[in-house]
Amino acid sequence: MRPPVAKQCARCEQRSRCQQRSASQQPRYFTRVMGILVILAAAAWPDTSVAQQAPLLYSLEDYLDAPTTRPAALSPDGRWLVVTRATARDRVGVDNARSGDPTYISPSTARVLLVDTRTGEERPLFQDPAQVRALAWSPDGGRLAYMERQDDVYVPAIWERASGRVRRLSLPADRVLDSSSSLEWSADGARLLMAVRPREWLGRTAAAFDHLVRGPVVVLSSETPFLAWDNVRRLPLERTVALYDVAEGRLLEVVSGRLLRSYGMSADGEHVRFSEDRAEATSYVSGGSSSRLYVQPVAGGEPRVLLEEERGVTVRWSGDGLRYAYSRDGQLFLASLEEGAEPRRLAGEAPRRGAAADSAAEAMDSTARAAEQERRRLERFSPVRLNRDGSLLIASNSQGLWVFDTASGERTRFHDEPEEEEGEEEDPDAPPRPRWSVAAWSPDDRYIYLSYASREAWDNGLYRHDRQSGRTDELVRDGRGLGGWQLSEDGSTLLFTAGMPNRPGEIHVAEADFSAVRALSSNGAWFAGHRLADAELIRYRDVDGRLQNGVLYYPAEYQNGQRYPTVFLVYEDYFNPSFNGTINYLTANGYAVLQPSVALEEGYPGEGWLKGVTAAANALIERGLADPQKLGVYGTSYGGYATNLLITQTKRFAAAINISGKVNMVSFYTDSPRLGVRNVTAPERGQDRIGASLWEQPHKYLAHSAVMFADRIETPLLLMTGEQDSNVPARQAMEMYYALRRLGRPVEWVNYMNGGHGMPRSTVEEIVDYHERILGWFDRWLKGNGERVAEHSGTAGGR
Repeated sequence: MRPPVAKQCARCEQRSRCQQRSASQQPRYFTRVMGILVILAAAAWPDTSVAQQAPLLYSLEDYLDAPTTRPAALSPDGRWLVVTRATARDRVGVDNARSGDPTYISPSTARVLLVDTRTGEERPLFQDPAQVRALAWSPDGGRLAYMERQDDVYVPAIWERASGRVRRLSLPADRVLDSSSSLEWSADGARLLMAVRPREWLGRTAAAFDHLVRGPVVVLSSETPFLAWDNVRRLPLERTVALYDVAEGRLLEVVSGRLLRSYGMSADGEHVRFSEDRAEATSYVSGGSSSRLYVQPVAGGEPRVLLEEERGVTVRWSGDGLRYAYSRDGQLFLASLEEGAEPRRLAGEAPRRGAAADSAAEAMDSTARAAEQERRRLERFSPVRLNRDGSLLIASNSQGLWVFDTASGERTRFHDEPEEEEGEEEDPDAPPRPRWSVAAWSPDDRYIYLSYASREAWDNGLYRHDRQSGRTDELVRDGRGLGGWQLSEDGSTLLFTAGMPNRPGEIHVAEADFSAVRALSSNGAWFAGHRLADAELIRYRDVDGRLQNGVLYYPAEYQNGQRYPTVFLVYEDYFNPSFNGTINYLTANGYAVLQPSVALEEGYPGEGWLKGVTAAANALIERGLADPQKLGVYGTSYGGYATNLLITQTKRFAAAINISGKVNMVSFYTDSPRLGVRNVTAPERGQDRIGASLWEQPHKYLAHSAVMFADRIETPLLLMTGEQDSNVPARQAMEMYYALRRLGRPVEWVNYMNGGHGMPRSTVEEIVDYHERILGWFDRWLKGNGERVAEHSGTAGGR
């Protein structure tokens, strides 16, 4: 059993009263209380741009200028934190026509700041915003390695903390840095691991992309092993793993001439591990993900095979990179890089096969067979985390979390996952179990940090298990959306984010025991100057009686007792009340917005939105919040597909918007070649949930093609696409537009010629136009003098 939890909740004096409130009341309570705290904090923050001003309603200028601050690199001693601060404007200028070009780097600049975690003081690392990635502190915390974009490539550089000087690392003239490379320091701080390419790769790869886009003649044949676009998509795997000697400025290439999926280095810098792609042809079943794991001694020699096949195997490495754990065929293994050492089995048994195994199973009676199956089930473990030297392993099974002594094989369970009793029937009203996961492990191996996330209320926390005492203490738990937990390498400092509903998370640090909590990022000052919507988690039953969650955003100027035009933003499941600029633009203009969750069944996904979204609408109408005559629905990508399917089945909605969503499952099947086989695997066994190929179940492809039922659509529909969208081509919307035009139904198609998937990011003007058209469409049909008036009924379909 899990040790008793000692609750430490001094941070929230109202905790006992909070616990007495219902799940639907609690989130709004937290929102209002924490909103006051945010405003008070903002008043103390030296930001004259928002001082002495009344809160403003969220505008499109705010959408473009709202800051988001993210942690990028925490120094080993926890003293220094590098953060990036960016706005939507910093990501404008995307060339969507180059989607699928492995040489293209889309724009994403940010201010890069160094934060003293003790004082909260910030200072910029660079004078101007920059596009940087792969930031990594040296082991002594004195240097920061990073990659900076210059023109169309990234270059490696090192920033010296003491002097503030930047040193750009010189690569050989015929080499360029892999744009997706990571940077990893050796334990002595002398070398950096990185991935490079021949400079000629840039021209060769760009030419391969251009040929498939422009031709002038493109020949595709079934006799070639890979699809042509798969060949282009595999080109980024051509890279060389190298070690850069920081003092000498010399590059040592360690692994080259292979297709590399991943790589890493032992802390001593003596070994490089890598996964080599082994696919021989395009696969419509496995996706061609076959790979083999190797280790290469830096001193030279031939690489050794560690795992013949990585597919379906989860590998966890020790902190020093010398040992690794993995599970396969129900067995848990520990292995090392030591040459000649065989993997040791820590749990599980080799599967029994052949006639002898069959005979043994037949000899058992049903009770014995069931007991044997249960015993084997409890021996199935998955590796979670190894400690620094690989002497201890955290692993999980159906009973909970365990610590294994990898030398002796002894195991201790320190966290329970309650199991259903045998014969116990599933209770459809039983609350979903919370999610527990290992967030960190102290460097002395004494403390294991566990993150907690409820799935029935906005309730998150962090617990610390003491392996010496066996005690598990609650360090913090509340409704602020806690997450992003990171423990500094020396175990002194906890880094995390905390944000109230419909607010970006603020960066915080605390001592290892969660004392001395300090907020670092200053987003709150900006957002405190704006009147944003309150958010609430609601629960409702769909047509089949299943409880579902929905995230409700109230109008920014909400008044109790008033009904509001309400927009439903659809996709699949929603739970977290994340900040969404488009939603806040709608709520600032008088709309309530609900993100409803739905249950999707393989083979019949179209029913899920009908049963779930209409039930969510009924729940808001019964509350007195939603105006039943002024309901709108929209979604992007899979949500746009859902929107179009939904309005073929119900007349409940007075307006609908499909953004980059497919409408024809037949023509979409095998389409979007730049994605490889994605549009085949998605319906057959992926998100689209058809569950069969087009030729096995053609009627289901037709049944989930909204264009086939366009004659049933009476809801005014706005279609929004990007002409350069390689995910869902704009011609999908074209089919629906011309179908509804032929049928004489209200429809409008907006095609951004430079746009891609979802909201266009080519120019600021397009972002503004995109939002104004969404608001204008809903204003016209839900608020204005549009001729369309939705029919309302208490039934699911409302037809």
